[in-house]
Amino acid sequence: MNILVLHGPNLGSLGRREIEIYGEMTLPELNDMLNKTALEKGVMLKTFQSNYEGELIDLIEKNVDSSDALIINAGGLTHTSIALMDAAKAYGKPVIEVHLTDPMEREEFRHVSYIGMVAEKSFSGKGVGSYLEALEYVIGKYV
Repeated sequence: MNILVLHGPNLGSLGRREIEIYGEMTLPELNDMLNKTALEKGVMLKTFQSNYEGELIDLIEKNVDSSDALIINAGGLTHTSIALMDAAKAYGKPVIEVHLTDPMEREEFRHVSYIGMVAEKSFSGKGVGSYLEALEYVIGKYV
């Protein structure tokens, strides 16, 4: 199984940005942890981060034939991007939404998740543990 993991805007700043909210782990450390977990289960990951909506859409389209599931933390685009939601829906395979924090416990404008409208399942509010739960969910259900 091959899983595509996409990190959206500002996630490249993990470990430096609002540590009290997002934690101290950097994006490279997060990706290493996810890759290690995946390899232990015989699963391959492709991980990407972009601050650009169009690039995230391109990555979904480009990897549709080479991946079996999508784990996505769309960052702020979660609440604004119908185009990214449409790309996730067109992906045609399992889409799992991830958030480090729980958007429902934050500002009201974060309560709408366009990605969540097409995601099979969402994991949030557990920091990097949300990513691990999402990965374990996909492996447990599809491997």
